[in-house]
Amino acid sequence: MFKQKNYFVLGAVVFVAIVLLSLPANATARLKRVAGSWFLPLFGLASAAQQLPADLADSVLPRRELLQQVDQLRRENQQLTSQAVQAAAIARENDQLRTLFGWQKTVPWRLRLAQVIARDPANWWRTVQIDKGTRDGVRENLPVLTSTGSLIGRVSSVSYTKSQVVLLGDANVGGPSCRVSATVENTARDMGVIIAGDPLDHARVTLTYLASSANLKPGQSVVTSGLGGIFPAGIPIGQIVDSRPVEYGLYTEARVKLNANLGSLEQVWVLFPDK
Repeated sequence: MFKQKNYFVLGAVVFVAIVLLSLPANATARLKRVAGSWFLPLFGLASAAQQLPADLADSVLPRRELLQQVDQLRRENQQLTSQAVQAAAIARENDQLRTLFGWQKTVPWRLRLAQVIARDPANWWRTVQIDKGTRDGVRENLPVLTSTGSLIGRVSSVSYTKSQVVLLGDANVGGPSCRVSATVENTARDMGVIIAGDPLDHARVTLTYLASSANLKPGQSVVTSGLGGIFPAGIPIGQIVDSRPVEYGLYTEARVKLNANLGSLEQVWVLFPDK
């Protein structure tokens, strides 16, 4: 029985071989493609299984390399933060310069921008030095303004490369001072003279020699009157705080809050008369 089965299998194999050998070439090629399609997934699975360890090895980075990348990203973040701070500072400076030059275009005077470079240590709040001198056309008694156009003082002395500016409210006995003829912007156009005020209150000055009938109210603006030949008319100085009669009512004095913060001056305008 066993031998008969062997003969049957052998005969079947021989028959199939004869059939395959007798098939046309086109039929043989199609048969090969069909047989290959049966085994191709197995070959692909085996190839993928061989490639998987290599891909895993490429995707998993060493810990040292990861730490290096984190450190590099941290440095880049710090650099970007520093650049952002610098950009913000540049933007603020540009805004300030636009404010400066924008204000310059609205007035008829000739102006020259100057930097405050020093303060007199013996009189910290009342004199400053600027980086413009005779080589820049600066001379004594030229008015000096803030970046927004409020009066802060006048040039008191000049050298070749720098000048000293005496500020409003200076009360240096025997030395340069800054007295200004001023007008109150009210219906009566009351006029007086700006002098030093409380030596401990650097934000306020005194407007004196006003008429005894002066009708002053807090908040009224004070500007230069144009008298005296130094300060042109209409330069803002400050606002009235309060007033009182003096010398038994012979005249009136008022405290004036300055528009300018004399303790934080950085850039100022030197005002030149029109030619």
